[in-house]
Amino acid sequence: MLISIASGKGGTGKTTLALLLAAAHSQITLIDCDVEEPNCHLFLQPKWQGPGQNITVMVPRIDSDRCNGCGACSAVCLFSAIAVSGKSALLFDELCHSCGGCLLACRHNAICEEQKIIGTLMTGTAAAQPGIHLINGTLKVGTPSAVPLIKQMKQASSQLTGDILLDCPPGTSCSMVTAVKNSDFCILVTEPTPFGKHDLELAMNITHLLQIPTGVVINKSDAAAGDENIEAFCSSRQIPVLAKIPHSLSFAKQYAAGCIPADFQNIAAAIWQQLKAERSARA
Repeated sequence: MLISIASGKGGTGKTTLALLLAAAHSQITLIDCDVEEPNCHLFLQPKWQGPGQNITVMVPRIDSDRCNGCGACSAVCLFSAIAVSGKSALLFDELCHSCGGCLLACRHNAICEEQKIIGTLMTGTAAAQPGIHLINGTLKVGTPSAVPLIKQMKQASSQLTGDILLDCPPGTSCSMVTAVKNSDFCILVTEPTPFGKHDLELAMNITHLLQIPTGVVINKSDAAAGDENIEAFCSSRQIPVLAKIPHSLSFAKQYAAGCIPADFQNIAAAIWQQLKAERSARA
């Protein structure tokens, strides 16, 4: 199964759950799609396979000698990445989405394309648990969109067999949608607070639109803090609560020390049982 772990906001515990599930599995691939701030490697301490692969996109380059400032390229660009000044076009490649529209629109052969590095992809195996294969992406500072890098990471895993976990970016932006898309199941991690409930609803709307089966894990669980509100909301949307991770000082200390809390593996095992039931129902 391709299992994505997402949420509507940051700090709910997506990486925490991803690491717990990976540690409870004998053979699995974990893809850290939070490419702006990847941190799974801090816990897994992987042995990297080589120096990494540069990921590139194609961006236009304008030949000022051929450009007459007709504006066709600027008119077709939906992201205002090209502006016309006098008889020449100016490119703002940090706004470019590499669609290639300007290349097709130019009638004077004044535009060509070249590669631009947007990030790095690395693969490795966890030092303490060789059964965990990690795919890690790091977006280059200043790159406006993580989508092309996330697509490359998912493509790199397309030839792999066995279960795959996707630790998705926070929020409900294009990056999260790209990571979650085509998942067999999505686990939404939330916290029992008004903000957690609000952003959980946003994330549920995404998985509903993408028609992805969804379950919820309540992190920092505490009945006094609003578990019942989250459970009632999930029930109203007919989405199961797969597990609760208690608000635990022991858990926080182990996690802060860079350890995957071993005494919470029973929670991960219970989630895997429910995921296996989901897979059997699909078969």
